[in-house]
Amino acid sequence: MTFAWYGHLKNLSHKTWIIAALVSWFIALFEYLLQVPANRIGHHVMNISQLKILQEAITLMVFVPFSVLYMKEKINLDYLWAGLCLFGAVYFLFRKTDFF
Repeated sequence: MTFAWYGHLKNLSHKTWIIAALVSWFIALFEYLLQVPANRIGHHVMNISQLKILQEAITLMVFVPFSVLYMKEKINLDYLWAGLCLFGAVYFLFRKTDFF
């Protein structure tokens, strides 16, 4: 989804927004065809909150290299802090608790 959402900023900036949207939707369709079955399979062993937080953590692991290597954005400490917060969320949603 990262490429579908942000790749057009670099590759299709000279095209109209409708062309960029159609290309992005086509790319996103392929990813949804993978994500929907993965969520159905994952829901057998994880709850929906765990699935969502895991998705966000994976997205950040993909987004940082994409933004630095492909989009040529400068990396800063905010990436680290955001990553630590997300991985903290992963920890809290996947740890075993006895109080509920």
